[in-house]
Amino acid sequence: MDVHRERQAADLDDLMDVIGPVWARDIVGHSRRVIDAYTALLRTRPAVALCATRNVPYGPDARQRLDVYGAPGVANAPVAVFVHGGAFVRGQKDVTDEVYANVPRYFARHGWLGINVEYRLAPEAVFPEGAYDVDRALQCVRRHAQGWGGDPSRVVLIGHSAGGAHAATFALDPDVSPAAGPGLSALVLIGARVRADARPDNPNADAVRAYFGMNESRYEQRSPVTHAACATMPVLVAVAQFENPHLAEYGREFFDRLSHRAGPPDRFLTLVGHNHTSAVAHLGSADEAFGRELIAFCDDVGVGSDFRSEKE
Repeated sequence: MDVHRERQAADLDDLMDVIGPVWARDIVGHSRRVIDAYTALLRTRPAVALCATRNVPYGPDARQRLDVYGAPGVANAPVAVFVHGGAFVRGQKDVTDEVYANVPRYFARHGWLGINVEYRLAPEAVFPEGAYDVDRALQCVRRHAQGWGGDPSRVVLIGHSAGGAHAATFALDPDVSPAAGPGLSALVLIGARVRADARPDNPNADAVRAYFGMNESRYEQRSPVTHAACATMPVLVAVAQFENPHLAEYGREFFDRLSHRAGPPDRFLTLVGHNHTSAVAHLGSADEAFGRELIAFCDDVGVGSDFRSEKE
């Protein structure tokens, strides 16, 4: 790492130390600062040749688009499909030129096919339309995976925040999930809102109402945590040390409700030093602890690639 990058990393560490304990006081403002800081840091990373196909339509709406990342000549690679967050009412796959494309790019650098999904937002698209967009995106991925260099039989779905709610609803809710099953090799939930709530101390309560509806009596049935035991695939649940209010609590509740199955275990991780946004924004930086955990989990459940990063 050169002197400039070392200085950037040190400044970012200082920022994380300052805003971590007070994260919930200004989630939107702190998130913006984290995204800007990691965008600057990720731009200094040595370039790795990747092929990108952007804005592939998987539906008629302008937001029903996905991006595809892979190494040149990649073939029969496992597929990582990432669904971004945004409290159901905001967010996009490209918040900046680096975030959140850094997530599928990270997997692409490790020999995977990486997919970045954008989806429709509330209040125009309400429950369970986010999950249906995940379904549509996955159908598109499976149709085209081989042509893009991927293996449609090895798909890992990764959801962050509201994107984690959509991913988990698609994968687990029997009223929403495809009758033939979700067809996933594994599910990864990062700071996911797996319980719908409009608690007074939830800063995104209005956004939850916009997506899940005003009738809070329906929230239990609409919450992915209610359907955790329906999981038929291995699940990794990750929460940040400095999470949005209640999300770490809900993540632990979700993990505790997972049925205990024979074979490779589910996994729960607390990302020490990270906040709700940096939990995904840091992937692709020099901090590879969580990235290596992700790859190791996929290897352990039989999904991963034989390829290893340039650092190994």
